[in-house]
Amino acid sequence: MTFTWDAYGEALLDYLNERYVPPLLLNTSYGVQEDMPAEVFFRTEDDFSDLENFALTLVQGRVLDVGAGAGAFSLALQERGVEVTALEISEQACEVMKSRGVMDIRNLPLDQFSGETFDTLLFMMNGLGLFGTLDGLQQGLNNLKSLLKPGGIVIADSSDIRYLYESALPENVYFGEINYQYIYHRRPGEWFKWIYVDQKTLRYAASKAGFHCQVVYEGENDHYLVMMKLK
Repeated sequence: MTFTWDAYGEALLDYLNERYVPPLLLNTSYGVQEDMPAEVFFRTEDDFSDLENFALTLVQGRVLDVGAGAGAFSLALQERGVEVTALEISEQACEVMKSRGVMDIRNLPLDQFSGETFDTLLFMMNGLGLFGTLDGLQQGLNNLKSLLKPGGIVIADSSDIRYLYESALPENVYFGEINYQYIYHRRPGEWFKWIYVDQKTLRYAASKAGFHCQVVYEGENDHYLVMMKLK
């Protein structure tokens, strides 16, 4: 996805330069507008959840941090001496990471990134969501194999969000497929697709793509962490 007005990236850049004017808002297709505090993207390791800290203990070798945002996880891994490449589509977010000291940054969408392989592909903060739909998830998992070294792993977290629907789940569409829109300075960005995947659905998609998918941590609100390895 590309943005003509990157509300998310502008908010991150303003926060870094101490000119952030809240709120950064998030419109959702399930009807509830949310306040998305910019500081959540600037958390340090001490602020990570138990699930996130556990995820960092699982990485091995060279890491690709997919959808790196403001660089929170890339910086935490760098401090541990890990070789990490931060992949991020937002040009402003890449500026933020550069200013914060992330050493290897690639300003590209995942589906245009190729030619390198990694021991760990890291998708944090529901990072698999960037695949957008169930079909996109399946294709995305298939494509990840070309980025993995032999014996490489995928570390990712996601959530079962059926709790968001007070009555019946939506018909004719997977309930985890969401449309989002960031708003900053009252100026809306473009709508984009995001997906949250329940454990059963992710295990099925992973197996279909040739991965063994193991749930390695379960957090609050049906939030969970998986490790995927090629069969």
